[in-house]
Amino acid sequence: MIVIPLIERKRDGGCLSPSEWRDVVLAYARDEVPDYQMAALLMATRMNGLASDELAAVTEAMLDSGARLTFDSGAPRKVDKHSTGGVGDKVSLVLAPLVAACGLAVPMISGRGLGHTGGTLDKLQAIPGFRTDLTLAEARAQVERIGVALMGQTDEIAPADRKLYALRDATATIDAIPLMAASIMSKKLAEGLDGLVLDIKRGSGAFLPRLVDGLELARTMVALGTDHGCRTVALLTAMDRPLGRACGNALEVVEAVEALHGRGPSDLMDLVLALGIEMLVLGEAASDDETARRLLDDAVASGRAFAKFREIVATQGGEVDAIDDLRGLPAAPVIEAIAAATDGVVTAVEPRSIGRAVVAMGGGRQSMQDGIDPAVGIVVSVAPGDAVERGAPLATVHARDAATLALGRRAVEDAVRIGPILDEPPLPLVSHRVTADGVYVVGGG
Repeated sequence: MIVIPLIERKRDGGCLSPSEWRDVVLAYARDEVPDYQMAALLMATRMNGLASDELAAVTEAMLDSGARLTFDSGAPRKVDKHSTGGVGDKVSLVLAPLVAACGLAVPMISGRGLGHTGGTLDKLQAIPGFRTDLTLAEARAQVERIGVALMGQTDEIAPADRKLYALRDATATIDAIPLMAASIMSKKLAEGLDGLVLDIKRGSGAFLPRLVDGLELARTMVALGTDHGCRTVALLTAMDRPLGRACGNALEVVEAVEALHGRGPSDLMDLVLALGIEMLVLGEAASDDETARRLLDDAVASGRAFAKFREIVATQGGEVDAIDDLRGLPAAPVIEAIAAATDGVVTAVEPRSIGRAVVAMGGGRQSMQDGIDPAVGIVVSVAPGDAVERGAPLATVHARDAATLALGRRAVEDAVRIGPILDEPPLPLVSHRVTADGVYVVGGG
């Protein structure tokens, strides 16, 4: 395939036809286009964007490059959630079993940690024995049997996206909003969903910190979902501080289990409920928000949500005892509480500093070949606006040794800022709701 004219046209601000995009994406997936030419086309796309028909063509090509999950016509309605990633974001571990316990099917394809953010698959694999490498056939059978599966992207699903994503990661085009939208939606549409809820992070710890960029991504993905017959809603949510308290794989599993018992941090519980309400309404398990909230509350209070999580763990090869008795999860040998050096008010808890420290301590990957220490991490005890006294605990570092403890200590000292007053209030937990009908401010903007 001759690609240079396509690169030139995109570089100069022109558009490729849908058939040209389809041909080049599928040719690249077949190794018929060299990396250096595809990288140039991706960079030209990052600089000049995609028209709506170009975006649809790229998404369709990635989707059609692989297989799709299919279910019998009598199966429950299928819904899922996707987050753009954050620090302490263990929502999927709580939300998937909770929504499945309310009667909907949840075929959830998740990812690993990226940059300073944690990944759902890494958190699940902190549970001894837990398998995330399900084939499509295994995932289909599991969803039909227990209503939910938590899995990674397989070679069967959107292989063109898998290859393009690796190239984007190596060529500084990860943040190209049209390419990001096509990548996410090609995988989600391969699940055969009836409804999708998007959790678009904004703030200093998000991949797209600016509100305007988050809204653009949300509108783009909502339009792609709607055009493919998948009802899609996006919520813009805060990532100017960690979500919940625990940051680190096994520590987040502990917090997720507590949330499934109704004892999670208030911000985590509130976000799970906000996303869960959207999923139940999209999946027609509830006719309105109030009914959806009652169903979710009952699933937690009755123990059905945690029972469903136990069922997921057992079905996917994990040790159920490890989540029944949380002492069975990996634990770090060196634990130290970090105290406030002065009286005052917490003015910020910078999520990037925390996330990067967890990665540096071994709790994330600096390259895809790196192993992960599931036990390490940081549990933050304070939030912006909290009054603290000198000597009060700010966070607890869970480390493998003295060197990684020092990394965690420095991160807490850098991330948790204390001043006389709170100069700027934190972002609202949920600030905007985006649907096919428009953008709505729900939490103060």
